[in-house]
Amino acid sequence: MRNLETFASEEAKESRYKRIFLSDVVVTRKRSLFRGRKWNIVDVITAIWVVFVHILTLFAPFTFTWGAFWAAFVCYALCGMLGLTLSYHRNLAHHSLKLPKWLEYTFAYFGVQAAQRDPIFWVSIHRSHHQYVESDKDPHSPTYGFWFSHIGWLFDSGYIVEKFKERKNVEDLKKQPFYRFIRKTYLWHILAFAAIVQALGGFPYLVWVVGVRITLSYHLTFLVNSACHIWGNQAWNTSDLSKNNLWVALFTFGEGWHNNHHAFEYSARFGLEWWQIDLCWWFILFLEAMGLATNVKLPTTAHKLKRSFSSDNKLK
Repeated sequence: MRNLETFASEEAKESRYKRIFLSDVVVTRKRSLFRGRKWNIVDVITAIWVVFVHILTLFAPFTFTWGAFWAAFVCYALCGMLGLTLSYHRNLAHHSLKLPKWLEYTFAYFGVQAAQRDPIFWVSIHRSHHQYVESDKDPHSPTYGFWFSHIGWLFDSGYIVEKFKERKNVEDLKKQPFYRFIRKTYLWHILAFAAIVQALGGFPYLVWVVGVRITLSYHLTFLVNSACHIWGNQAWNTSDLSKNNLWVALFTFGEGWHNNHHAFEYSARFGLEWWQIDLCWWFILFLEAMGLATNVKLPTTAHKLKRSFSSDNKLK
C-alpha cells in the first residue's frame, strides 16, 4: 500500500511540472516573466533597449546594403568572439589565459559594445552560474523554464538582487579603475557607438550594425544559457544539465561545447575534440604564437579521467 501511495504522490508531483519540449529537463520552479512582479527602473530600461534593437531589426530587409551587412559582420566578430567569448568569458570570468593589459582592456571594450552589460556585472553573473548551477540560486537555470533561462531573467533585476545581494565574486575586477569606470558609464558607451554609426552610415548602418548585430548576438549567446542546458549530449560527468550542442557552437565561436566547459571551467579550449569547431580557441593559439597570450590553461589528463562517465577510467 505504501508503495502505491508513494507512486501516486510522485505521479501527482510530476504532473504539476512541465517537461521542456524534446528534452528530459523538467520545469520545477516558477517565476513570472512579466506580470505579478515588481518592475524597477533597471528592468524598464533593459526592456526598452531590447525592444528597440528588435524593432530596428525588422527594417533589415528594407535597408540591406553589402556595406551595412559586412560592417555588422565585422562588429559581430569583434564584439562576439573577441569581446564576449575571449575577453568576458575565457579571460575575465575564468582566467583561462593572460593577456597584456592593453589588449585585455581592448577586448573587454569590444565586449561592452555587445550590449550585454559591463564586465563586472557579466562576470559576476557567470561565476554565480557555475557556483550555483541548476540550484535555486542559478541566475538562469532552465528549471525556471526555457524563456526565463534564455532572456526573461534579464528583465528581472529583482531576482538577481534577491539571489546575490552582495556580489563579492568579482573583487579582481572591482580593484581595477578601468572596469569601475566602464561600470559607471556603461550606457553612454552603447549610446555613443550607436550615434557614431548613425552619423557615419545613416539609418541602414544603424539597422544592421546596431539592430541586427545585437539582436542576433543576444539570441545566439543566450542559447548557451538555455539550449545548452536542455538539448545536446553530455560527454563529461558534471552533475548538472550542461550539454554540448554543435549548432550553438558553430554560431558562437565555440561556446556551444558547454558540457566541456562545465567539466573544465578553467580551460581556454572548449572544443576538446579535433572535430569540435572552436574558432575562439584557434584565435587564442594565434595570440599565443605571437607571444600575446600566456598561461593558456588546458584540462589535465587526470582531470579528464575524473570527469569521465566510464567507471573503469575514473581515478580512485
